[in-house]
Amino acid sequence: MDEATASGLRIAVLVKHVPDAQFDRHISGDDLTTVRSESILSELDEYALEAALQLVEAHGGAAAGHRITAITMGPAAAVNAVKKSLQIGADDGVHLTDEALTGSDASATSRALAALVQHAGPFDLVLTGMASTDGETSLVPAQLAERLGLPQVTFAASLDLTPGDGGWTLAARRDSDTYAETIEAPLPALVSVTDQINDPRYPNFKGIMAAKKKQIQVLSLADIGLSPEEVGFAGSWTTVEAAAPRPPRSQGIVITDEGDAGIRLVDFLAGQKLL
Repeated sequence: MDEATASGLRIAVLVKHVPDAQFDRHISGDDLTTVRSESILSELDEYALEAALQLVEAHGGAAAGHRITAITMGPAAAVNAVKKSLQIGADDGVHLTDEALTGSDASATSRALAALVQHAGPFDLVLTGMASTDGETSLVPAQLAERLGLPQVTFAASLDLTPGDGGWTLAARRDSDTYAETIEAPLPALVSVTDQINDPRYPNFKGIMAAKKKQIQVLSLADIGLSPEEVGFAGSWTTVEAAAPRPPRSQGIVITDEGDAGIRLVDFLAGQKLL
């Protein structure tokens, strides 16, 4: 086994602090950004974290020198996404927080994350969810891979690693409606995983207690070599011009069967252009 394999894997898992879907979402009236007062670790990022844990466990765990780092960017409260990741099983965390990050779109976010990953690394594997549950753009993984100069595999439904003389090779299965394909890539690489890849574990008491002793590094833009003009509103390619609350749901139409219910239902569907 070569030196890179013997030294253990370093895996970065990107996690995000997102508004809890159980509550209504709100937009700030001042800068048209999402209010994040009631936020949690993005559910889709838990699949990426579980994938990292399973890969490490399949190849000797911490005893083999493997290490998982949870990485996030956002306001002070975003550290809670890292803390939960540590409770689930990540070894350490990195939190980029800076007022200038406010308003970052996918492009500015990928720029900040690329600098953050490079500063905290090097990493053999970068794992992400298939999207964030707030923006749901699925743009950041591809942009991040491009900025880091890494081969990228998207929407992986399974993931395996094989050690070799030249280093590690990953194999990822991607599923479509009619076929499945397996893609291989050498490490280092970036992979986004779907919500079909595994069943994420929950933090247990032992993990919660152990997380209190794990390190979280807090960094600013200056620490990773970025200026405020490169992120946030100033560094974004897109802007939100206007936002309004979703209109209340209108009252439904009740069709009472008087012998013509079928005809009236078809007429209604046709009127809504559903037929």
